[in-house]
Amino acid sequence: MNGDQRGPYKDKPQAVERLTSIIEGFMALLGRRLPDDVQTRLEQLRAREDSPLGREIYAAMFTNLDMAGALDRPCCQDTGILQFFVRAGTAFPLLDELEDCLKEALIRATLSVPLRPNVVEFFEEKNTGNNTGTRIPWVDWELLPGSEGIRLFAYMAGGGCSLPGFSRVLMPLEGYDGVYRALFDQIVAYGVNACPPLLVGLGLGNSADTAARLSKKALLRFIGTRNPHPRAAEMEERLEKALNKIGIGPGGLSGNHSVMAVHIEQAGRHTATFAMGLSTGCWAHRRGLIEIRKDLSCNILSHGNAVL
Repeated sequence: MNGDQRGPYKDKPQAVERLTSIIEGFMALLGRRLPDDVQTRLEQLRAREDSPLGREIYAAMFTNLDMAGALDRPCCQDTGILQFFVRAGTAFPLLDELEDCLKEALIRATLSVPLRPNVVEFFEEKNTGNNTGTRIPWVDWELLPGSEGIRLFAYMAGGGCSLPGFSRVLMPLEGYDGVYRALFDQIVAYGVNACPPLLVGLGLGNSADTAARLSKKALLRFIGTRNPHPRAAEMEERLEKALNKIGIGPGGLSGNHSVMAVHIEQAGRHTATFAMGLSTGCWAHRRGLIEIRKDLSCNILSHGNAVL
């Protein structure tokens, strides 16, 4: 039958089940294996570390990762709260079902991976037990007109790496100096709790909410990329070098490098405001990118040679 409500699939419920299974497998991969860019940067930092204690911390990190692979279990007991960032084609046949698939996949992955139940409802002060809850999983949507596929970023936001996060609107006169001062004050005060070396996301924009959202999106960029604006790219490099001089080091126990990278994302601002947001990712920065096509074939762009 052509043109009926089943769309391109002969069996739509089966297609929904297939999509849910893909997402469940993707979440299992994120929990158990770091993305290639994070793994590579940690190896680079380990090679550059000359602190005896710092070298021991890196050795423990890589032993942990090896054991996670061998035992097929999460590389960190805090599997966080799942956040999804979806670039969705408006012509993707299962667009209407996608958010339900994300939620169901998360419920299943909580049991199958397993993922630690972390979601506590405000006011009830009760753990939901399955990693879902009010507005959780959080889904950030970006529509791609006419596209028939989706690009799905998933991020396991652990409790530690969320501690330094904040957003603030500065007076315009404070300018970039105010951004630097607020960022360093926050990293120095809370960075040790976030399991360094950190990936630092800095959002700059018009208001506290947009800056915060941009700072989280900055964590999705692959390490080694730079903001396309030359001044922003220069700022990323300058901040990375400066933050690596404060000596927090791996595990917060001192060393040569406190951050893996600094990523900046920006939006236009009002003439009277200068907003900034800060998000950080821990050394076990568990985020990934998968591309799912109309026929439900997929390509994992963050983890080479991965098979679901």
